[in-house]
Amino acid sequence: MISEKDAMQELRRGCDEILLEAELQTKIARGKPLKIKAGFDPTAPDLHLGHTVLINKMRQFQELGHHVMFLIGDFTGMIGDPSGKSATRPPLTPEQIEQNAQTYREQVFKILDPETTEICFNSSWHGSKSSADMIRLASRHTVARMLERDDFSKRYRNNQPIAIHEFLYPLVQGWDSVEMQADVELGGTDQKFNLLVGRELMKAEGMEPQVIITMPILEGLDGVQKMSKSLDNYIGIEDPPNEMFGKLMSVSDDLMWRYFELLSFRPMAEIERFRRDVEGGANPRDIKFLLAEEIITRFHDASAAEAAKQDFINRFAKGAMPDEMPELRLRLEEDTIGIAALLKQAGLTASTSESFRMIQQGAVRLDGEKVSDKGLSLARGTEVVAQVGKRKFARVTLE
Repeated sequence: MISEKDAMQELRRGCDEILLEAELQTKIARGKPLKIKAGFDPTAPDLHLGHTVLINKMRQFQELGHHVMFLIGDFTGMIGDPSGKSATRPPLTPEQIEQNAQTYREQVFKILDPETTEICFNSSWHGSKSSADMIRLASRHTVARMLERDDFSKRYRNNQPIAIHEFLYPLVQGWDSVEMQADVELGGTDQKFNLLVGRELMKAEGMEPQVIITMPILEGLDGVQKMSKSLDNYIGIEDPPNEMFGKLMSVSDDLMWRYFELLSFRPMAEIERFRRDVEGGANPRDIKFLLAEEIITRFHDASAAEAAKQDFINRFAKGAMPDEMPELRLRLEEDTIGIAALLKQAGLTASTSESFRMIQQGAVRLDGEKVSDKGLSLARGTEVVAQVGKRKFARVTLE
């Protein structure tokens, strides 16, 4: 049986903020399972690793014996969460929401225990509310309080439109906590305002308010912007194993530690040992292998993880070429074409200047051989496998 001290240490892992930690300790000390709430609007058809930061925290609570409630915001999804947005987000149709919600149900159990997870839909209580009920709920908050929210205040100052229904979103999300009688609600740092609204509504209803735990927003593969499908810097939990492995290996050595803390289930003491190993001269690539294998095993299986690792080593560590790649036929206006123009026309670089830069960096290969001559020309009739960097390949025929 884990001690309360050890339980709190585990629950603090990766958190940005716990409001209020003393209240959480009091709730845990009672010895009864807590109701842990986290809500997800089904705004996209699949989940990525950024979403799993919250789900991993739910899993920690679950392993400590608490009751987790995975809330699918099929009602709030039709409003559109304005958190962190600089413009009104288009609401989804009921059909889109239902389709996305189904995939969420399937994907979440790759992390959570289905036997002890309660799946909730907030349409089950909001869907039956009358317009009078919504007006009464809206009376619980003022416009001034809403404009305290950073994204609303910025849009107001910049004369950007704020739709009235966007003000309803925090209230509707907060009322979910009342209906679910949540002891703890989890959310990203961008959700703090909404989570606090839930706490206030619970107090107004004479209930013990929920504790709030905010988790960091996971950076995407670019290491700058938050992980997002729209920014194409994401790793989907249903990505094929080879693709998932390659993406994880592309994460910078510095960002790798943040991924370990927020995505790995390994003890922090073990992760700190990995860090010391790297500081002592160990190859960070080998440590990154461990992270990639763990993640792929979780969402696929161990054999898929091992095969993806071997494929990565064969393709990149040993310089082998992938079995499948785009096949292009380029029609030449003259008898030859320069290497820079070839790379651009094949879509492997954005411009001839980028082609020259990649050649200078030693990142260009033809049939596996490094190209160092910027003036290299290839004749009509040539067939060659062109490579730029570690992941861009094309089989090119010059006609």
